[in-house]
Amino acid sequence: MDQDDRFGMKTADENSPLVMIEYSSPNTNKPLHLGHVRNNLLGWSLAQIMEANGNKVVKTNIVNDRGIHICKSMLAWLKYGNGETPESSGKKGDHLIGDYYVAFDKHYREEIKELMAQGMDEEKAKQEAPLIKEAHEMLVKWENNDPEVRALWEKMNNWVYAGFDETYKKMGVGFDKIYYESQTYLKGKAKVEEGLAKGLFERHEDNSVWADLTNEGLDQKLLLRSDGTSVYMTQDIGTAEMRFQDYPIDKMIYVVGNEQNYHFQVLSILLDRLGEEPRRNRC
Repeated sequence: MDQDDRFGMKTADENSPLVMIEYSSPNTNKPLHLGHVRNNLLGWSLAQIMEANGNKVVKTNIVNDRGIHICKSMLAWLKYGNGETPESSGKKGDHLIGDYYVAFDKHYREEIKELMAQGMDEEKAKQEAPLIKEAHEMLVKWENNDPEVRALWEKMNNWVYAGFDETYKKMGVGFDKIYYESQTYLKGKAKVEEGLAKGLFERHEDNSVWADLTNEGLDQKLLLRSDGTSVYMTQDIGTAEMRFQDYPIDKMIYVVGNEQNYHFQVLSILLDRLGEEPRRNRC
């Protein structure tokens, strides 16, 4: 961009505020959808606007590459995939894995229906269906670094990343830093345990850990399941800590759909409660 093209724009210097903008935030169990397209374009455009106004900007992404939803796709591929790959199917990797997430849901619903026909109520059937139990067992194995589960996870995630990269390239968007939930969730778990020790959270009889937000006009929020595995909120706590360790961020902007407002309202309260220093400037 030459000088004429920068007419009216400001240039960042060492005293300019550093703004981190998070957008995209895909899951590795399915392809990018229309909501991701919206957030990618908004996030990229916002980054250009912030830079034109004299801010230093870090464009970032958090890839949700672990969790029960990922295990659902992995388990379905093991059961129904017959070794199918992006090459053998002619499909983009993210679309292929998305097919198995759908396959899991199809077979899971069939199991629920069968259990209900035997007299079990729907909520109980959702918990007792063999597929969902297997998926939870796989998640526990993943968090315990089971070598077979981890090898399958890496293989299938690499298929998805190749598909994501193709889409990002076509859209003309990119990132300065990509974080992965598999790298941040342990920090989140450590922060939750720290908060538990300080009396900020509470452990229920089934060993799950919760945050009571009723004084803030909200409800109770699960932070760790009874089997010790983490949830989205746990990961986001860890990601926030890592980001502020990595960069001297003055402002953090999350580009998400409005259906995520509650999630980030809770996250902000929890970070305040945990005493995270940059809480004043989250958007």
